[in-house]
Amino acid sequence: MFDLRPVGYVIGLLVAALGATMAFPLLIDLAEGNGNWQAFLEAAVITMTIGGLMALACANSVRDRLSIQQNFLLTTGVWVALPIFGALPFVMGATDARFIDAFFEAMSGLTTTGSTVFSGLETLPKGLLFWRALLQWFGGIGIIVVAMVFLPELRVGGMQIFRSEGFDTQGKILPRATEIASRISVIYFGVTVACAFTYLGFGMAPFDAATHAMTTVATGGFANYDASFAVFGPGVEYAAVVFMILAALPFVRFVQLSAGSAGPLLSDTQIRGFLMTLATVALVMALWQWNTADAGAETSFRKSLFNVVSILTGTGYASADYMTWGAFPIALFFFIGLIGGCAGSTACSVKIFRYQLLIASIKSQVRRIHSPHGLFPPRYAGRSVSDDVLFSVMAFFVLFIVTLGVVAILLAMTGLDFITSISGASAALANIGPGLGTVIGPSGNFAPLSDTAKWILAATMLVGRLELMAVYVLFTAKFWRG
Repeated sequence: MFDLRPVGYVIGLLVAALGATMAFPLLIDLAEGNGNWQAFLEAAVITMTIGGLMALACANSVRDRLSIQQNFLLTTGVWVALPIFGALPFVMGATDARFIDAFFEAMSGLTTTGSTVFSGLETLPKGLLFWRALLQWFGGIGIIVVAMVFLPELRVGGMQIFRSEGFDTQGKILPRATEIASRISVIYFGVTVACAFTYLGFGMAPFDAATHAMTTVATGGFANYDASFAVFGPGVEYAAVVFMILAALPFVRFVQLSAGSAGPLLSDTQIRGFLMTLATVALVMALWQWNTADAGAETSFRKSLFNVVSILTGTGYASADYMTWGAFPIALFFFIGLIGGCAGSTACSVKIFRYQLLIASIKSQVRRIHSPHGLFPPRYAGRSVSDDVLFSVMAFFVLFIVTLGVVAILLAMTGLDFITSISGASAALANIGPGLGTVIGPSGNFAPLSDTAKWILAATMLVGRLELMAVYVLFTAKFWRG
């Protein structure tokens, strides 16, 4: 049995830090003269006390390095512990939510999924709206660090191909995580500020600009209005498209760009594949809308572009109810949600690089069949891909599809119809946000679902955000013996 105290120490510190950040929504409600600030005060005291005590109790076991088992447990443990405490303001505050609903909302926030159980968002205290946005903003920067430091080192889902991408993290996970996080955080904060000022320039109110900037750059999708982005004008939609795309690109490229090296950004295979996919799907959707809808060319293009980018990046905003667009757009939205953005970004889902590796592997196999005596190793970004990366990617695809099917079946067993079950499973596993249908589609939310369905979806959000295998390995006997 390995030592759990180093894991408890890090989790305790992060929980205490989360409690400290509750001061921001507290001050907002206090400035607004809203009594909801007391809920944040109580939640902050509870969170900081428990987190601080946990860290103190485990402080005598701090080491420079964690074992691979401890890193797996830490990666999952953080995303379980933080939503528990992040849910407290919803339980104690104006929403008066039951714990399952509060936990669902917090998990959706920190995993940047964007599914919500709350309606009447316009009537909620500004502190709670800011807290929802802050959870997603934290989740966005958190998943970048996980994707760049932990998952490549843990050889999860083919991520080991990025082990030397911009940073050398071999054998020094926690110290390097601090260094990487500090460098990425500056870029992440700068992009968020730029997004907020852009929204302001297009007429957003200051509070809306700040909160929506956080959820845009996190590709999270929490909005301050039930109608999401449908309440804003065309300029805001185009601005959101730009920043959703930026957030779906590898942030290490922005770090390199800030250091004066634009080459990696311009030549990145992932980025080219992502942008080509996005442009193709958006053009097809715009042409469909132009031919089938009554709207003009510009409106058809804008609505198609915005909603395609939102679903492809896993942001989950909606500027229109695309359930009314016809069967083809609905099917297309379902499948592009399973693509995702680039590794090392805030975007979610399968990630574009895995599809590129899959295609490279298929091409290699076809050439081998055609010329049995030739050597045709799969290549990615100009270099050969090792077998362990390909096996890891193939295992990810299989596990993703199996998980999607199992979750859909479990949701159907709770009484949900087929469309709600399969799209709900997809929305949670790929961290997209809205599903399809009249219940959880872009014009609905997840409140009508049973408690069992919400627990299933909350767990699925966690599994999907952490690339499946980082979570599933914890349920093997060999992991705990090792």
